[in-house]
Amino acid sequence: MKSAEIREAFLKYFASKEHEIVPSSSLIPGNDPTLLFTNAGMVQFKDVFLGSDKRSYSRATSSQRCVRAGGKHNDLENVGYTARHHTFFEMLGNFSFGDYFKRDAIAFAWQFLTEVMGLPPERLWVTVHISDDEAADIWLKEVGVSADRFSRLDEDNFWQMGDTGPCGPSSEIFYDHGADVPGGPPGSENDDLDRYIEIWNLVFMQYERQVDGTLVPLPKPSVDTGMGLERIAAVMQGVHSNYEIDLFQALLAAAAKATRCNDLEHKSLRVIADHIRSCAFLVCDGVLPSNEGRGYVLRRIIRRAIRHGHKLGQTNSFFHTLVAALAAQMGDAYPELRQLQPQIVKVLLAEEEQFAKTLDKGMSVLEEQLAGLTTRVIPAEVVFTLYDTFGFPVDLTNDIARERELSLDIDGYQALMEKQKQRARASGAFKVDYTASLNLEGATEFQGYQSLLHKGIVTALVKGEAPVDVLSEGDEGVLVLNSTPFYAESGGQAGDTGFITTETAKFEVRDCQKSGNNHLHIGVMLQGSIRQSDTVSAQVDASVRGATALNHSATHLMHAALRKVLGDHVTQKGSLVDSHRLRFDFSHFEAVTAEELTEIERLVNQEIRRNTSVSTELCDMESAKTKGAMMLFGEKYGDEVRVLSMGDGFSVELCGGTHVTRTGDIGLMRIVSESGVAAGVRRIEAVTGERALALIATQEQALIGAARLLKASPDGLVDKLEQLLANNRQLEKDLAALKSKLAAASAGDWLQEAEEIAGIKLLVKVLDGVDAKSLRDTLDQLKNKLGTSAILLATVSEGKISLAAGVSSDATKRIRAGDIVQFVAPLIGGKGGGRPDMAQGGGSDVDALPDAMVSVSAWVKEKLVSTS
Repeated sequence: MKSAEIREAFLKYFASKEHEIVPSSSLIPGNDPTLLFTNAGMVQFKDVFLGSDKRSYSRATSSQRCVRAGGKHNDLENVGYTARHHTFFEMLGNFSFGDYFKRDAIAFAWQFLTEVMGLPPERLWVTVHISDDEAADIWLKEVGVSADRFSRLDEDNFWQMGDTGPCGPSSEIFYDHGADVPGGPPGSENDDLDRYIEIWNLVFMQYERQVDGTLVPLPKPSVDTGMGLERIAAVMQGVHSNYEIDLFQALLAAAAKATRCNDLEHKSLRVIADHIRSCAFLVCDGVLPSNEGRGYVLRRIIRRAIRHGHKLGQTNSFFHTLVAALAAQMGDAYPELRQLQPQIVKVLLAEEEQFAKTLDKGMSVLEEQLAGLTTRVIPAEVVFTLYDTFGFPVDLTNDIARERELSLDIDGYQALMEKQKQRARASGAFKVDYTASLNLEGATEFQGYQSLLHKGIVTALVKGEAPVDVLSEGDEGVLVLNSTPFYAESGGQAGDTGFITTETAKFEVRDCQKSGNNHLHIGVMLQGSIRQSDTVSAQVDASVRGATALNHSATHLMHAALRKVLGDHVTQKGSLVDSHRLRFDFSHFEAVTAEELTEIERLVNQEIRRNTSVSTELCDMESAKTKGAMMLFGEKYGDEVRVLSMGDGFSVELCGGTHVTRTGDIGLMRIVSESGVAAGVRRIEAVTGERALALIATQEQALIGAARLLKASPDGLVDKLEQLLANNRQLEKDLAALKSKLAAASAGDWLQEAEEIAGIKLLVKVLDGVDAKSLRDTLDQLKNKLGTSAILLATVSEGKISLAAGVSSDATKRIRAGDIVQFVAPLIGGKGGGRPDMAQGGGSDVDALPDAMVSVSAWVKEKLVSTS
């Protein structure tokens, strides 16, 4: 059976057993911030198992795409070297949420494997937890599994979600590949070999582990199972390695063609074939290469694949060409793969081109370091420099080390990384929510869609992070009401402001935030006092709410316009909407051009001028998806969701915020700026209404003023500026030429300052009046005139230090230019590196430069004497 047929047979079988077929969720977990990626089928059902989410079904089945390449579950370094490790895999699973339990789960698994898949029972081996007599009896007495093919295991057969929470024993099913494959059955001395391979794990969640470690039976025990599609496909196709199944054979063939490698057994082809799956699906789910978090893991995987392509002799961009082969194999099961294929190709190609610029340089540095290695361990400083300066992930360096039977000083590397993180943390600032520790009962009912004025009852008061009975004049604190018209900050929309009053008291609301199901009215008592259980009038500032609504509605129109102009890959990554402006962060891998920005702005204002009505509708999530509604970043939705429609279907999104009545209420939108905020994430800021008109007026006045200064009309301003810039460029060229001539004229004097140390002329000097651009030319002149030499030059320009080091080719065995720069750069708060004969760097600590030059001079002298 082909992989696709097995997937279909599995889902069809469990559908016949009254299971709801649930589509694979994203690789980005939406309900667990502790997980880097979705790594098991149960992740999307975690809240259901915990009881905080309700579904319309109590039985489910899915084929879930998973990635294990970071965090606790990280298989990256083993990929390509073993038969079954992957960064990406599919997990077939069936789940019971308080419905059936062990008996049915075991019966389903056995029937599917032996009857649907037709596997011989004598090739299957079953394990249970040592304490699970119930499961053992079902297997041995009811199913009839032979006691000769049955084991009881301890920690290998007990599963738990975390240190506390749902847990329980599990039962695993292994496939016996035959006596010709080395290895013993589960629980034996040689069970880590390849004869017996686990294919299915049945987890019986029947306890909840308390903080003190005790196990309390769950009122409704549940079932979570997982069977790797690749593993069962290997069994069904009569092969031992997952890389021999049909799906991988197609990808290996495509990788072989792209790299011009004829050996389909080559480990590098396996790495590439595996990695295209994880990379393509991660991009498909909105992850883009970056230097942190999920984006960094993606970048590591891409670069590892590219490096293995280089090992096969392919130095051109090739990895992106494999997306088509992957879409052909998996596009039927995952249509989004075909839909986003052009975007995936663009992202991978851009990353390939970027990495190509540093790969050769980084490899030359590594080769240079390995050539001088006197141990079998690559020093931590080398590993760190390769990562920090050349973008080499540590696993890539480890791959190269493994091939040469070397190892890394990984502890030292991690220590250097931790120092870097500490420096980053010290330079950052984090906003702390002082209400996070509140544990409030009940809920605030939001009435702000209907009215800006509403009466409510005070249910809690907070002052100085602690509950109080009364807030008096001058007190800063928090009021909590049973119902309110104040919108609490959510979905990017800022909280409302206004006043809460009684006949004798007045509380100014300066912000409104959420804490659980309650709205926290944060502010100060202007007069009188308010006590718990008081009835109050809550009045939202209408002008602020109205201006905020303009910006929020414009954000929805902009989101739709971005997708129309840039493509469907655009998704919201964050937003901030208040009464002054709107800020919208979105996924896109390159800067938005001026022409694209103009078209985006045009589309939004076109919808504003159409003045269509803005409608909201409450419905369940499935109905919302049918309407094509998009989810907004950072919003957690319940059973009932609010669908906002604008412009006759131009924009349809899920949103709980406040909005205009008609698009024409926005008046006008004007984009203020577009910038990058992270790798693969762009930001647009804009204004609407009166502020947009004010911006246009300000820009017009600035244009008129600039034209007046340049003695030109506004229409002729561009031509005038082009003339001035051309003149300025020529003046800069003339100035650079003069500086170069002055440096050449002074070079004769500087030659006299060189010292001869053990046969090598050494010159360490700070040059005045030489810019960074001329430093390299001056270095080359001095090297030519000094002969056998080692030179370090520095210059200061606009508060920045530039370094250039050069060593003549006949002296590089004793001292290397890269080592000189790497020694001195940290002393001036910078970094650098380069080849043995030429290196460059820089720094910012100008005051430390004199002492640093003395130190490096002494260090080089000592090095030259010791190697003479």
